[in-house]
Amino acid sequence: MPSPELTPGARGAIIPIGGAEDKLHNRKILHRFVEVSGGEAAKIAIIPTASELDSTGPRYQKLFKRIGVADAWVLDYRERADTDNPEWLARLGEATGIFMTGGNQLRLSTILGGTEVAMLMRRRNAAGVPIAGTSAGAAFLPEHMIAYGASGATPHAGAVSMAPGLGLTNRVIVDQHFRQRDRIGRLLTALAYNPFVVGFGLDEDTSAFIEGDRVEIVGAGAITVVDVSDLDHSGMASAKEGAPVDLIGVRLHVLTDGCSFDLATRRASPPPAVRREE
Repeated sequence: MPSPELTPGARGAIIPIGGAEDKLHNRKILHRFVEVSGGEAAKIAIIPTASELDSTGPRYQKLFKRIGVADAWVLDYRERADTDNPEWLARLGEATGIFMTGGNQLRLSTILGGTEVAMLMRRRNAAGVPIAGTSAGAAFLPEHMIAYGASGATPHAGAVSMAPGLGLTNRVIVDQHFRQRDRIGRLLTALAYNPFVVGFGLDEDTSAFIEGDRVEIVGAGAITVVDVSDLDHSGMASAKEGAPVDLIGVRLHVLTDGCSFDLATRRASPPPAVRREE
């Protein structure tokens, strides 16, 4: 469960990114993350644990310094023993923004899960520090994480394996590289298991800035929002392994840059300019 907010409205933004965010041109998503992390005064902790490439952390460190922050540190947790590093824990506690890179989300859950690092990240977010994750990092942010699953448009029993995530929110479940890798079926499968959360399917170079009930879409692609709050029927309990699953009463939105979604009312809204024209 997410750590309780110290004061109402204090929780920091939760920012899943669909992967392959623009790093060369306007860097809109990364600029926005820096802005909510304190702008030029921001101190960014970069966690490249999901990646097995030694270059991943330093590459983001250079990116954030180029954008313009007070400091950026790479906390390169490679083994569970690394999570006891007191210097890195101090850096994490000092950070005004935390960013998890892409790679394999099971590396995040198996290395960080249940450690002081994970608990400190939840406490820092509850105290107002924004936490972002791209690709695998995005999948790891919620309480429930899609570990892996098959591509395709139709939900199938057994097509998705779930695992515990970081637990910053229990209100959404995230899938990434969504349109590019044809993942609507596996997101629907995940929701068919437990029709409580809202599904966010994030295209590449697209993000959701979740602040309280309000979600704002930022980026070049779209987010497919799958709302099962009015679901009439899920066939998951009776479906045989590998069989398609019937879902009745699913509501779907496709939201692009500037659109918003309210997690409390489950209502989607177009960008402000469109609302003014209407």
